[in-house]
Amino acid sequence: MLSRRRFLKAQAAGVVLPLALGGSSSNGEMLGDSLAPLPRGPDLPPGQPRIIDCHHHYTADPAYLEKLVAKLEGLDGMAFILTEPPDLPGAKKLIDQHPNRFVGFGELSLDDPHAVDLVDKFHDAGFRGLGELEYPRKNFDDPSYWPIYERAEKYGMVILFHTGIVNRQHPEIPSDVSSDRMRVTRLDLIARKFPKITVIGAHLGNPDYAWAAEIARWNPNVLFDVSGSSLIKKQDDYAFFKSVFWWSGVASPHSPASGASAFEKLVFASDCFGGDLAEFDLSLQRYQKMLAACNVPAAPQVNIFSGTAWRILNKTS
Repeated sequence: MLSRRRFLKAQAAGVVLPLALGGSSSNGEMLGDSLAPLPRGPDLPPGQPRIIDCHHHYTADPAYLEKLVAKLEGLDGMAFILTEPPDLPGAKKLIDQHPNRFVGFGELSLDDPHAVDLVDKFHDAGFRGLGELEYPRKNFDDPSYWPIYERAEKYGMVILFHTGIVNRQHPEIPSDVSSDRMRVTRLDLIARKFPKITVIGAHLGNPDYAWAAEIARWNPNVLFDVSGSSLIKKQDDYAFFKSVFWWSGVASPHSPASGASAFEKLVFASDCFGGDLAEFDLSLQRYQKMLAACNVPAAPQVNIFSGTAWRILNKTS
């Protein structure tokens, strides 16, 4: 199964953001003249970027990569670069040239008979995670996929899963794709079975937001990004997310003890693909507006935008 990005390619055969691309998105969203400053922690650990994009698809176009490097340099940012096997040499070269700006994630098909070997290959290249995993022929939590997850756990890799609805750009072409196989509830067993894997669910399970948050609430090794269409869909009701991430400050035997904001189960992500760097700025704007509408304090925002991902990258065990 081709990945979504390769399929589309084949069918086509305080911040005022530096290099902001301006203009509007395809749905008419306007990028503001300025965005809220990225929150600063009182004492960011040495080397911690101010923003980490946990979901950025590798694009081989040199002009795009030049703009992306400049963007990240200007923001003191980093990106998890999601890379398909054919693009591994080019992505590794980019990462080696800019080790403080890029972290490699390997995209693979769970149904590839050589998937475990590909995990080894990505690990040997210095990649820190797998993903975005999508389009499985069976449910994400099917036991036939466990050897892949076991190998990733052995290496301490993060796994980014697509969750929820998935696009269908060419409905005239038959395809063996089911959003149900990628339901966010499939992550619960994976997180419990492989407790040393950090699981990131892309898109907050769209539209199963409540399920996504509850799975994150009880599984300390589960995080979510809210990239994609959700923050567009909910732009007139961003306060809705307070009902999803409801447990901040709750002391109850019916909820795990934690002093963290419930919103710290989120990490920043743009889901940029196909050379569309404007989506980075638009995603940042959406996150900022949503967090402001939900009255999320600055300290948790530091973790959402970079702190949590940075700690994951620097875990020693």
